[in-house]
Amino acid sequence: MSMLKTALAGVVLCTSVAASAHPTLLSSSPASGAQGVAPAVIELRFSENLLTQFSGAKLTMTDMPGMPNSSMPVKASVAASADPKVMLIKPASTLTVGTYRVDWRAVSSDTHPILGNVVFSVQP
Repeated sequence: MSMLKTALAGVVLCTSVAASAHPTLLSSSPASGAQGVAPAVIELRFSENLLTQFSGAKLTMTDMPGMPNSSMPVKASVAASADPKVMLIKPASTLTVGTYRVDWRAVSSDTHPILGNVVFSVQP
């Protein structure tokens, strides 16, 4: 009987460890802190498959030449990739010179939302 209890305890432990996993941002393109040309698409790669109906992102221009600390939303679409661990953010038009922040929300099978952001700059 004690072998059965030990086996059941192991199953419960493994299940609770798997259920407590949350998606983490592994990389982004452009990378956080990057300075360069305007990206046509911003790519966020996570550690787990995303539930697209609960995940998302918004793009904000946080600084522009001559107007520091001027926050302005940027129209962009958010889509899933062929890879379920990747979120794609496509600006509606070419990004101009300035600093941008992508605020993201990632939800995987554990249904706990994880929030974060990536900041990058577009240079002339």
